[in-house]
Amino acid sequence: MYKYGPLVFLLLYSSLSHAPLVLAETSTQKMYFFLIRLADFIYASKLRLCICLSILLFITCSFTVSQSFAQSGPNVPIKIIVGAPAGGTTDTTARIVANALGAQLSRSVVVENRPGAGGNLAAEFVAQAHPDGNTLLMCFTSHAINATLYPHLNFNPIKDFTALTLVASSPSVLVARPSLGIRDVNELIVYAKLHPGKLNFAIGALGSSLHMAGEEFKMRAGVYIVNIPYKGTAPAVQDLLAGQVELMFAALGNVQQHIKSGKLIALGVTSLKPIESLPNVAPIALSIPGFESSAWFGLLGPAGMSSQVQQDLGQATRQALGMPDTRRKIEMEGATVVASSGPEFTRFLASEVTRWGKIVAFSGAKPE
Repeated sequence: MYKYGPLVFLLLYSSLSHAPLVLAETSTQKMYFFLIRLADFIYASKLRLCICLSILLFITCSFTVSQSFAQSGPNVPIKIIVGAPAGGTTDTTARIVANALGAQLSRSVVVENRPGAGGNLAAEFVAQAHPDGNTLLMCFTSHAINATLYPHLNFNPIKDFTALTLVASSPSVLVARPSLGIRDVNELIVYAKLHPGKLNFAIGALGSSLHMAGEEFKMRAGVYIVNIPYKGTAPAVQDLLAGQVELMFAALGNVQQHIKSGKLIALGVTSLKPIESLPNVAPIALSIPGFESSAWFGLLGPAGMSSQVQQDLGQATRQALGMPDTRRKIEMEGATVVASSGPEFTRFLASEVTRWGKIVAFSGAKPE
């Protein structure tokens, strides 16, 4: 029976607490009104306590979510994983972003190189990381190409990641050795059709965006040009300069000085419009309608990252990319800052997987 005591008291209180206040003349009445006031005080106190605890819990949770990528403290750095060796364009871009993002967040942001398998080793490492915002991936064009090039990846290049921003894009340039005697894309297409298999492309890395640019060129122009693979861009450029190979799609930063010195001839750029640093070189699209090929660099986190962390990190990165000094450094690498939103980057990445899949299928390329 005692277990029903509190319930009986509450029912009695609820039925009598709103009765008109009368003068307490007897001890019984005094006790009755004392109990009423006591119950009212306890009820109000509990209500205030619940409200305060709810507000405190909400503030704490909001703070924890928005600061979760910094919850390990400022002494634990954010890592940007790069699936390419140190010194390349992807690595340099990642280090520019890391410095600017670190200043924006007042935290240490470091770059860690994990090259191998066309960037897949780095991507897999980040896909398996805890989604707290402390481990990020500076991906590049091969991230989309590999979806088709490698038939058995241990990750999905879209679903296993959280898109933060498309950092920058960089058009490439089709160059030739001067002794070839070809001065533009139209002349190249005519010569290649008259002499199938006589010309060759230097390929810095099989499966790279530059390799696929050459495959797209051959597919759209209807020509057959032999691929000569190299272990890296540097030896490919050296053999092109030495006259051992004839053609190459190259990153602007790797050949711009050779073009200016006359050691190489720029036949066309892969962007839809002329680029500022080579204003007299026509886009390949003028000869092959629809042709476009640009290397790009983007920042991803693991899947499962909270929307708040995604928003905070994406916004901080875009603000860092908007700094004049950051833009200048990226432009010195021959790239243009994009700084897209996360959803925009997700849509772009999906379109790139579809686009490059068709070219990989045409080329018949296989992983090294």
